[in-house]
Amino acid sequence: MNEVWNSLPKTNVERSYNHANCRVTMDEHALRGLSPTSDSTAQRRALAYFEQMKQTEDGWRICGSALTQGVQHDDHVKFFCFQILEHFIRTRYRTADPAHQTQLKEILLQWLQQQCGSEKSEKTFIRNKAAQLFSLVFVIDFPHKWLSFFTDLHPLLNYGSKIVDIYLRILVAIDTEVVDREIVHTGEEYQRNTLIKDAMRDHSVTEMVDTWYQILTTYENTCPEVTCLCLEVVGAYVSWINITLIANDRFVSLLLRYLGVDVLRESACDCLLEIISKGMDPMAKTELIESLIKVLENAGVLPPKEDEDIDFMAKLAKLINGVGTNLLNGWNKLIKARDTENAQKVFQSANSKLPLMLRFLGDEDDDISATVTEYVHDYITTLKQIPNGSQIYKSQLESIIYILIQKFEYDDSYNFEREGEDEVMFMEYRKQLKVIFDNIAQLDNQVMLATIHQLVMTTLRQWEGIEFTKVELAVKLLYNLGESIPANQSNHFLGDSTKVTAMKEMMTTLVTSRVVGHSHFAVALQVFETISRYDKFFNLEPQHIPEIIAAFLDERGLRNHNVNLRSRTSYLFSRFIKAVRGHLHPYTEEILKSLQDLMVIAPVDNGHPALLSSDDKLFIYESAGVLIVASQFPPQKKQLLMKTLLAPTIEKFKSVLAKLCVERDEDQQLEYAEIVSQCISFASRTSKAFHTQQTMKQCGCEACYLEALQVFLHALDTPYQRQIVHSAVRQYLHRMIVCLETTVLPFIPIAVEHLLKGCSAKDIQEFIPLINQIIGKFKKVIVPFLQEVFMPVVTTIFTVLMQPVDVQDTQAAKEKQTLQRSYFHFLQSLVTNDVVEVISNQSPQDSHRVLLTVVEGAVNFPDPVSQKICFAILKKLVETWGGEDGPAGFRDFIYKNIIPACFVAPLKSTFDLNDGQTFLALQEDGALLKTILSQQGGEAYRFLQQDYLPSLQIVPELCQEFCQALQQTESKVFRNYFKAFLLRLKS
Repeated sequence: MNEVWNSLPKTNVERSYNHANCRVTMDEHALRGLSPTSDSTAQRRALAYFEQMKQTEDGWRICGSALTQGVQHDDHVKFFCFQILEHFIRTRYRTADPAHQTQLKEILLQWLQQQCGSEKSEKTFIRNKAAQLFSLVFVIDFPHKWLSFFTDLHPLLNYGSKIVDIYLRILVAIDTEVVDREIVHTGEEYQRNTLIKDAMRDHSVTEMVDTWYQILTTYENTCPEVTCLCLEVVGAYVSWINITLIANDRFVSLLLRYLGVDVLRESACDCLLEIISKGMDPMAKTELIESLIKVLENAGVLPPKEDEDIDFMAKLAKLINGVGTNLLNGWNKLIKARDTENAQKVFQSANSKLPLMLRFLGDEDDDISATVTEYVHDYITTLKQIPNGSQIYKSQLESIIYILIQKFEYDDSYNFEREGEDEVMFMEYRKQLKVIFDNIAQLDNQVMLATIHQLVMTTLRQWEGIEFTKVELAVKLLYNLGESIPANQSNHFLGDSTKVTAMKEMMTTLVTSRVVGHSHFAVALQVFETISRYDKFFNLEPQHIPEIIAAFLDERGLRNHNVNLRSRTSYLFSRFIKAVRGHLHPYTEEILKSLQDLMVIAPVDNGHPALLSSDDKLFIYESAGVLIVASQFPPQKKQLLMKTLLAPTIEKFKSVLAKLCVERDEDQQLEYAEIVSQCISFASRTSKAFHTQQTMKQCGCEACYLEALQVFLHALDTPYQRQIVHSAVRQYLHRMIVCLETTVLPFIPIAVEHLLKGCSAKDIQEFIPLINQIIGKFKKVIVPFLQEVFMPVVTTIFTVLMQPVDVQDTQAAKEKQTLQRSYFHFLQSLVTNDVVEVISNQSPQDSHRVLLTVVEGAVNFPDPVSQKICFAILKKLVETWGGEDGPAGFRDFIYKNIIPACFVAPLKSTFDLNDGQTFLALQEDGALLKTILSQQGGEAYRFLQQDYLPSLQIVPELCQEFCQALQQTESKVFRNYFKAFLLRLKS
């Protein structure tokens, strides 16, 4: 080793820093801040020193000398020094003086030499960082400046495992820089990497492969860590070197031997996977895989033993998955090449490995099973492409289905009461299996249907005597069929096909077996889910509806002891009621009576917690509303039932609002406000049974909701917790605009007046959708009111926007941006609903200010969504006001403000023409320019060509070209031209 090192020329580093009387000095005080236990002041000092050393001309040499002289023993300081060297390599090495480049390389080699005589190995993170530096220099200098990179390193391998370890880490780091496909490279880096690999193949790979073999045979018994690392390197490089260098007797025999060594076999398995995953001719790969599998079977590695170590099993599963996916990928390539004869051979090879795949798919460990799902998926996908594939390979499909069914079942360890990480992982695994189920059903739904039909019928007929997991499994598989098998017009029960008959039989058995009363909530919940999914069955077989309704309402459903089941069932009940509402008239009053105790509004004073949360109760109130509206009672009876339903919410609202208005305790205020909000929300939710004013009138229920509205508007006067209360009132108004239509108009002014008082950004932001709904619904009818309220709304918005916010408060900044966007939506609602006179009838100063805000939004807000809206508003205004009848001064506004905005906005640096959202804004900009030209004609053309475009320092030829394109090309062509035009101006 000394001879190797002594043959190297001495560097300036050594001459300048290696003398006994010139020891390296570093700021020890600053370096103490590198310790994880140092305080924040010391850490800041260390960071400042780090930045100083990076910028200092000799910083890298000082750190290099510190490493090679061995004056620093603290690992964090060593890492610090390597980071300084890394900064030099990344930023200055490529353009550095050749002497400095040589110094850097010799620092690395000298540090490497020191590891030979060191009694202990450096920490792993130090070795990895050193290896990274070698790789960074390598990709810069190899092959032109350091062709001997590998031959310089190879002689050092004789000096023990520590050097070998670092050498292998260097190879891993080179793979990361040059080959790793998960790292995105630039085009220049891709060309560089191709050059490096070509040079390595020509000059280095053969010798490198020999070193791998020597390392494996030397350290297989004495240093398993090095052997495993070497196998990792072989696996990494085999993807791009000549396969025959590895797929030969000497290496394969080693790998097979290692499969019998506990500490090596997992790495050997990974290496074999990389070998078979190498890109190569499909037939050659098939031959390689066949020979490999045969050897593994002869060696007793495959199939695995029943008591095999789980970690090794996972590796074998990964290997078999790779075998299957590589073979099927080869089949695809041959089919595309129209080589059907060889494609058949390759598929038969993949098909013959199915017993191995099934062994792993059915393994008790779900992680091992999940490892081969890609193979299963690819196999089924391939069968879809083979004519009559599902019939030819029916037995294989059935084997896969049976294993999937077994694996779909909950195991004994699943904790239903407290679901943790293991339970979440199992549910994700179930989703993977369902994807395979769905694919098999697409391939052959008859096989899938017949299998599940037999399982469901057998299980449900004897559910009381078998484990709950098997019952849940049967019901879950029936549920999944709804997504796996196509339905006729979204109805699985229409027609007289075999599928329809089977589905009807399974649903009939599900209902009549009374399995919905199962003691385990997971089974009961899955039954309710399945009932709701197949609700159309009950429209065909309505005789089963009373039993199902009873199950929903009693201790099996909404009154179950399990809170999760009660909560989910409240939603499913609402769905079911809506689906079968045409059959519920005979039971309406009985159901409403049963629901009364579930709709009691908190707080409940009987000492027992409520069965349902307030969110769950929303579904119950909605269901009650649907029951009343869908019933066949005369309007008078419906009105009575609705009043009975709403009365408790109104009474509760009144009593709690009165308490809220005088309460001084903030916690109690919050509780009262939430109850007030719930009362309004429950009433609002009942109105979902109505779609228009007509349906509400027909049911005779207008008066009920109008009375409730008059009561609820009193909440707007509350002095406390306004945001919670106002939000509920706004939501009720949204519903009443739909259901009461013009009847609600007299209440709009008072509501708007109160909702605008003391608004926060969030308040006004939530108010704007309401005013937009009012505009869209009533249009011209509401213009006088809108003219009156317009400037107060605008003033309120800008008052909120002008409020200062902390620059660190990102949430407040986001709320402001959203409010700005909402403001523009408000203006857009006015112009698109043809009530633009609301703006023009304001005072000239106010109208002008509003128009300027739109121009400013188009130009100065770096938010492409807002810019698009602003350009759309301006386009509509030009269409409406751009003629002779437009408001005074608007034509001047077009030339002074709108046309300049069309160019200033996209020329800003913040306007990214390559961004999708921004391009949509540019399209609106271009459409606006075309509209201006259409409205203003030659005047606009001359203004652009002779006045405005020249003011942007655009040459006359380009001005004329732009104006001609604007005038003569279609909109789609022009928007592409406009983008190219702007890119030319920006370049």
